[in-house]
Amino acid sequence: MLRGLYNWTMEKAAHPHAQWWLALFAFVESSFFPIPPHPLLGLMCLAEPKKAVRFALIATAASVVGGMFGYAIGALLYDSIGLWLITKLGYADIFPWAACTVNANGGWAVFTTASTPIPYKLMTITAGFVHMNFATFLIASIAGRGLIFMTVGVLFRLFGAPIKIFIDKYLVPLTTLFVVLVVGGFLLVTQLGHHDDASSANDPCANATLEDF
Repeated sequence: MLRGLYNWTMEKAAHPHAQWWLALFAFVESSFFPIPPHPLLGLMCLAEPKKAVRFALIATAASVVGGMFGYAIGALLYDSIGLWLITKLGYADIFPWAACTVNANGGWAVFTTASTPIPYKLMTITAGFVHMNFATFLIASIAGRGLIFMTVGVLFRLFGAPIKIFIDKYLVPLTTLFVVLVVGGFLLVTQLGHHDDASSANDPCANATLEDF
């Protein structure tokens, strides 16, 4: 079943409209959508390795624009939309910690979430909520999203055929690994809001509340 879905998706990844779907997924994932665009980007790069860098640029640009939208939600619409989104996404408990972390670490907090499996959307809304310097937010987002997407694009452009052979051979374990990374990133974020006494003593943001902002 997984192999059939993989082959079907590979065919769709080469479709001309796939670029628009990639841009849409990258945009909405940065502000409110729970499914990351990375699988689609990877499959599109597999289907057409010569266009891999182009696909990565599309994903980066759309994701950063989506991040700006998330920032706007946090800055201008937190009470009406932002709080509802944070709750629906399961980030309500961690949000005060995230706000404190952004205040304390600035662009590094955004860069870290933009370039790792930790949900980037959490920091885009949070950055807007705490009114982080927009230029710093934008630079950190471009650097982080560019790092994670362009690395994929360049690798597939340079080693497209060997990577495809490798993925064809190890499709199931690689799919499992990706799911583990995504779920692990989500669990890491949610667990950061539930510190024990020992970790709380070492984390100045462990006991943060929204009243602090």
